[in-house]
Amino acid sequence: MTTELLLRYFHFISIFSIVGTLVAEHLLLKPVLTRQEIARLARIDAVYGLSAIALVSVGLTLWLGSYGKPAEFYSTNPVFHIKLTLFVGIGLLSIYPTVFFLKHRKGDPSETVNVPPVIFWMLRLEILLLFIIPLLAGLMAKGIRF
Repeated sequence: MTTELLLRYFHFISIFSIVGTLVAEHLLLKPVLTRQEIARLARIDAVYGLSAIALVSVGLTLWLGSYGKPAEFYSTNPVFHIKLTLFVGIGLLSIYPTVFFLKHRKGDPSETVNVPPVIFWMLRLEILLLFIIPLLAGLMAKGIRF
């Protein structure tokens, strides 16, 4: 019971960290950024990446470990598969902004860089998809399937 509770706690903390970092990135993003601002975004994005790794690690442990519901509950649930697909989609959408931040963070801190508009839309889509996932988790918890 205690191990499952801790795992679920870390799962939620990881989710909150992901939400916080994505919202922070979106709020700090501007059409033109200095390299210093991009370096700050890259650090926030690193926290996002670590949170995603923690979320996947704990999620896999909860799914495939002997904690809580059996693995078959998740493996045979189409809502769970939709939830995983959305999470993978968010991860794929995050690749381009991450590469952009890492590529443009070095150099003169006061030099400005134009941010491609597609990065704004990718972050917005990531946030939108991220807010659908808790709905799916609630449906799963109630045993609702499509």
